[in-house]
Amino acid sequence: MVTTQHEPGESYTGEVSPGGDADVRTLGCLTLTKVAVDPKMSNNCYLLRCADTGAQVLVDAAAEPSRLLELVGDRPLAAIVTTHQHWDHHRALAAVKAAHPAAVVIAGEPDADAIEEQTGVTVDRRVRENDTIAVGTCELQVVPVAGHTPGSICLLLRDDEVSPSPHLFTGDCLFPGGVGGTFGDADAFAQLIGDVETKLFGRLPDDTWFYPGHGNDGRLGDERPHLAEWRERGW
Repeated sequence: MVTTQHEPGESYTGEVSPGGDADVRTLGCLTLTKVAVDPKMSNNCYLLRCADTGAQVLVDAAAEPSRLLELVGDRPLAAIVTTHQHWDHHRALAAVKAAHPAAVVIAGEPDADAIEEQTGVTVDRRVRENDTIAVGTCELQVVPVAGHTPGSICLLLRDDEVSPSPHLFTGDCLFPGGVGGTFGDADAFAQLIGDVETKLFGRLPDDTWFYPGHGNDGRLGDERPHLAEWRERGW
């Protein structure tokens, strides 16, 4: 597998496809590697590595464990975060955890039981609002965003010493062009669009980069003008 290193803000595109190359972004002491797995679902997986300590955290062990373990390499994983309970985001969790038994398995508290039932893997940390996840000397803030699933979480990197812009991992809560699916459940959609508006757009600036569970990255400023349209259409 070929992985191409880019300078931040220049050649990195975040445009990855299953079977294709990973893309790498350097954010101060943090290296972000994005890879897509499974041609049918095209899930994004993100490996975060701290250059200061070598600590690594994997966000969504979605599929293709051999490919993910190749990305991880010889260094241990400190943690594996699952953004939500849907099956396509944790199919490789058991295999990756078996290869890195010391890695702490992390998920949002309301989704943790379902993840354990579906994967057979114990969720070691059940996180809530304002909990943090260390990536070496860096820190991710947990932002629960309910609606797509009850326990979906976003992960926020907001550290001026790492990057002048915030960076947000959104799972299936937010994509370029809209929020995640709520499968015809009007109450779930109201919860999701409300959380996205207040917890993400209401708190973060337009230059915030976000990295979803499928497809290309986005910036909040590009999506903000469309919030009313999303609410009106109901998805």
